[in-house]
Amino acid sequence: MTDRSGKKTRIAVVIPKYGVLGGAEAFAAALTERLALDPRHDCHVFANQWAAASDRVTFHRVPIITFPKFLSTISFAGFAGRRIASGDFDLVHTHERIFSADLCTLHGIPHRYWVRQIRKKRTLSLYDRATDWVERKIATGDSCRLFLPVSSLTGNIFRETYKIDPRRMEIFHPGVDIQPFQAHDSEACRRELRRDLALSPNEKVILFVSMNFEIKGLDRLLGALAVVRSRSPRAGIKLLVVGKGDERRYRRMAQMLGIGEAVFFAGVLETERLIRTYLACDLYAMLSAFDTFGMVVLEAMAASLPVIVSANVGAKDLVRQGVNGFVIERADRPDEAAGAIAAVLDEEQRRRQMGREAFQTARAHTWEAAAAGMTAIYDRLLSEKACLDKGHQNTA
Repeated sequence: MTDRSGKKTRIAVVIPKYGVLGGAEAFAAALTERLALDPRHDCHVFANQWAAASDRVTFHRVPIITFPKFLSTISFAGFAGRRIASGDFDLVHTHERIFSADLCTLHGIPHRYWVRQIRKKRTLSLYDRATDWVERKIATGDSCRLFLPVSSLTGNIFRETYKIDPRRMEIFHPGVDIQPFQAHDSEACRRELRRDLALSPNEKVILFVSMNFEIKGLDRLLGALAVVRSRSPRAGIKLLVVGKGDERRYRRMAQMLGIGEAVFFAGVLETERLIRTYLACDLYAMLSAFDTFGMVVLEAMAASLPVIVSANVGAKDLVRQGVNGFVIERADRPDEAAGAIAAVLDEEQRRRQMGREAFQTARAHTWEAAAAGMTAIYDRLLSEKACLDKGHQNTA
């Protein structure tokens, strides 16, 4: 991605918070840092906050007007556009709603759809309307040559909402770093967890990781676990809940379902301990009401865990039914999820085989593979741009 003079390709990456939080912020940082390793790339990040200043990336602070709140999305988009325009960039890659870009990674669904269909709000606030207006500018305008939804679920909703030409849209999944999972002995992690929870070596542990218990479907998973344990009371199946939510509420729910002693809450874990926890468990389950992707699913696969997800989780794109996990079509009905849990945990050989398949899926979706895929997309867009420029010169 250098021209004949040897000049590097200048790439502007836009994200309000670079690597500060999870989700889109972590995605943008993980991908950009690896793209910046390529000596042909000159990566510039336009953000309001960033977690660490990489010496491979040039950072540009973009102001945000946070009060009144409705100006936050508009102000970031406006200031980012001005600062990018002052530079000589070959490509603008945004991970956030701004007014124009060459390509846009879609981490979420249309804001209006989220407010009305997921949050069930009857009316849109001034902030909601402003955010929707900025989003509509890039979704219906001509500047963005390629939209990159993180899942088919996200892409379908965006395409239907804004009538985007399918030729301008490609699914681009997040990646995962598998090396930290390979740095530990999974059997040692299993023994450690069972010692800490006072479990026998043969007891199976389902893992649930989330910072939003309600949206991610912890209530549905508790219901499924209750069904499994009622059918196989001697199976010794437990559930380990990691993350942040209304713990008291879900403890009461587990008690009402008669599985209080089978559910453990670990709270928020630091990264190293979380990795060891993945490796110590037997299965990952997330029956979300809605999730545009769910990067924790890939993390679980990197730990060789079969996964069970609802049909409303974007990561279902990577799940092969009965091979590396299960997709539950009706997560509100505990019997279907209970059957999948039993199928994975009660058949030892099948569980191990599914775990191997899950790891192979993760290995095919590393951040290095994602960076290579994005570089190919950049090359293609630059080539198309060069052809257009040449055509304009010939007709001038």
